[in-house]
Amino acid sequence: MSKPWLAHYPAGVPADIDVDRYQSLVQLAEEAFAEFPTRDAYVQMGRAITYADLEVQSAAFGAWLQQHAGLVRGDRVAIMLPNVLQYPIALLGVLRAGGVVVNTNPLYTTRELEHQLNDSGAEIIVILENFAHVLQEVIARTPVRKVVVTSVGDLLGFPKGAIVDFVVRHVRQQVPAYHLPGAVRFHETLQLGGGLELRRETLGHADLAFLQYTGGTTGVSKGAMLSHGNMIANVLQSSAWTEPAFPRGDHAIAITALPLYHIFALTANCLLFVRLGWTNILITNPRDFPGFVKELKRYPFTYISGVNTLFNALLNTPGFESVDFSKLRVSLGGGMAVQRTVAEQWKKVTGCILTQAWGLTETSPAACINPVDLDFNDSIGLPISSTEIGIADDAGKMLPIGQVGEICVRGPQVMQGYYKRPDETARVMLPDGWLRTGDIGRMDEKGFVYIEDRKKDMINVSGFNVYPNEIESVAVTHPGVLEAAAVAKSDPHSGEVVALFIVRKDPTLTAEALIEHCRGQLTGYKVPRHVYFRKELPKTNVGKILRRELRDEAAKL
Repeated sequence: MSKPWLAHYPAGVPADIDVDRYQSLVQLAEEAFAEFPTRDAYVQMGRAITYADLEVQSAAFGAWLQQHAGLVRGDRVAIMLPNVLQYPIALLGVLRAGGVVVNTNPLYTTRELEHQLNDSGAEIIVILENFAHVLQEVIARTPVRKVVVTSVGDLLGFPKGAIVDFVVRHVRQQVPAYHLPGAVRFHETLQLGGGLELRRETLGHADLAFLQYTGGTTGVSKGAMLSHGNMIANVLQSSAWTEPAFPRGDHAIAITALPLYHIFALTANCLLFVRLGWTNILITNPRDFPGFVKELKRYPFTYISGVNTLFNALLNTPGFESVDFSKLRVSLGGGMAVQRTVAEQWKKVTGCILTQAWGLTETSPAACINPVDLDFNDSIGLPISSTEIGIADDAGKMLPIGQVGEICVRGPQVMQGYYKRPDETARVMLPDGWLRTGDIGRMDEKGFVYIEDRKKDMINVSGFNVYPNEIESVAVTHPGVLEAAAVAKSDPHSGEVVALFIVRKDPTLTAEALIEHCRGQLTGYKVPRHVYFRKELPKTNVGKILRRELRDEAAKL
């Protein structure tokens, strides 16, 4: 197929990347350990660990996994952590030990956590103590046999760590009581593993690195199988786009506010910047925007990534305008559509273009990105190196330039499939390697891609995918609900929120009662913000709910 986008690549960006540059993510990380030993790799609340520290501590954790937790090659390890120093140590420790990382949202409810642990088969979990009570409720019904518990201040040193933990536990009271017999503290695993030898595993491109969970059409999340090859490809693709602005070896400081368990930050911050030898400033609580701005004022940062809602919130936080932006060279927006008004205001305040990128969990995630020196243009960018973008009709036939259809992606970063869900895999993977994304769009004559319509039925809340079936499956468990339909409703703060249309079985059912019911089973961002009652839901002649009609109705309410 023709590739018009290649003629419009920034200078220095290659058409293809060398996917064989690294055998595994372990080799990629170990190269960085050797090249940048004295450079700070991650910083949390002023506490830094160098690349040499990261090498030693991840090896210790990996050795502990092998010799104390009984991990063997291919075993799943769930990591349920926010942006703390323990995250990259645990992640690289699991990979170096030959395990598979199951990134787990710390805000999961018991229902969501139980499903993911059972579906993935995770036998070991690393969890922040703030959320240990959730695990306590479900652990007996899961395969988990070993628990590692840590705290926000665990690796911050004395006295800072003790002070932080005291505030979190006793002042803010953010650690509910829990009982997990046999659990070991994270710092103890480093001590125990420090005296042991890490058994090296020979890993290749086909070996699974991550089970990265995303929403499912059946109402439960499904694990995208991302191999070492998938992730290496996407790191190198992203690196190829970045290196003309930041040559490898240059020291840059990145602000990492997006959670590392999210695919965007996992690849773009956690793994890419390890390869480049950058310093990641971890924002543990990005919802504390005054505190976030204080952190920004401490570091001459060169890069920041986020979703539209994060950039908008920063712009509206007092003191942000006085941050020193003199070193800022790249601001990258993804996860949800960047709004033109936000992009224009961001450039006005920071002097830096807000560059829009696009991808999805199934593409590890990057598939398109705009040139970083190009003003905001409403497009999601050009296909990145070694990536093809096609626009397909309903039958899967590729359409000419300019025509609107479903955006499809083909490249080495496309997942192996959905774990234990061949039917779901077959639904999105075409026989010739194309991934059907569900997004409707077009490509112009230069190769820039534009999204014309939303992903079918999916709701995007601050960059997190929310699938209507999951919300509906929870709503209908309320005895007062006959039917339910969840749709997106625009919101100035989070881009979209969940709106729920209900046909009542119990005429006394209130919106407040239903929201409270959902809150007990859904992560906060999935909980319906609006509830509307109807006598019936619009349906096709075969009984399928017409969500598009309901979205239009919600927009007017």
